[in-house]
Amino acid sequence: MNYSDMVNETWCHSQPGASPRDYRELVRYATLAASSHNTQPWIFKLESNRMRVLPDLSRRCPAVDPDDHHLYASLGCATENLLLAAQAAGLKGHSRFDASASGVVIDFEEAAAVRSALFEAIPLRQCSRSEYDGAPLTKEELELLQAAGQGNGVSVLLMTRADQKDLVADFVAKGNDAQFADPAWARELKAWIRFNGKEAVLSGDGLYGPVMGNPAVPRWLGLLAMKGSFSARNQNKKDRRHIDSSSAIAVLYSEADDIPHWIEAGRCYQRLALQAAALGLFTAFINQPVEVAKLRPDFAHATGIGDRRPDLIVRIGRGPRMPRSLRRPVEDVIR
Repeated sequence: MNYSDMVNETWCHSQPGASPRDYRELVRYATLAASSHNTQPWIFKLESNRMRVLPDLSRRCPAVDPDDHHLYASLGCATENLLLAAQAAGLKGHSRFDASASGVVIDFEEAAAVRSALFEAIPLRQCSRSEYDGAPLTKEELELLQAAGQGNGVSVLLMTRADQKDLVADFVAKGNDAQFADPAWARELKAWIRFNGKEAVLSGDGLYGPVMGNPAVPRWLGLLAMKGSFSARNQNKKDRRHIDSSSAIAVLYSEADDIPHWIEAGRCYQRLALQAAALGLFTAFINQPVEVAKLRPDFAHATGIGDRRPDLIVRIGRGPRMPRSLRRPVEDVIR
């Protein structure tokens, strides 16, 4: 199967004839969630009237995510998609954190089927790493995004003013300076880049080059091109343009710095991103200020959230639809 066929097969609602209560189909929806570097660090265990969403620690990114924060936030993203898909199938899911496995347990019960706007947006959501049009969001749009990003012990700060964007861009630049100076970070990032459609289809994961605005090229050529352009200076210019073009910047932050809150932050992000997609908006992560540990406290205080942990930073706006990332087969993530 080529890249285009794989995209069409991946980013879609259930095909006619698919059982709406097939747990494997619920897992398929769950895997359409966001994850850091598109690592898809999740394992699903299917039981009678229950499902477990567990971390796949073999897919850790220790350079960019040394405390596994993003990994557990990714579990939250998958959990949110799964609960929305279950609701559409006539199952109400009750989720709880399982400390013994550092994962999520979801118990199901029969309920009325509800296909919510967020569920309908699951195949539409994407991290669009492009310039947006900068058009202001309406009061209603901001209120819907604000409500979607709130959770249990997790809040969202929406920033729309030029001075707030400048603040974020300054911290992103500091994060780029730190990350590009780290050879381990650079090696890790390159290992997760899929430079062409063939690589993307074979792995089913990772960062597909054209998703980031680059042409599809052989791996050797992509690595060679990165030698000439891969720098904090170039990335800072690109990120500032992207931030300036955004309609809003969202900072999701938690009351406590622990795994349950990291998972909850992922759920909140996924809802916010789905709500954005339902409104015809795109989102993209600009997480450098929360990934570089020494910047995190200063960023929190500069944005006014005090001693709370900033979990994720997301820019929001209208722009072009970019190429899509792929996902591994459902069989590969079920144990």
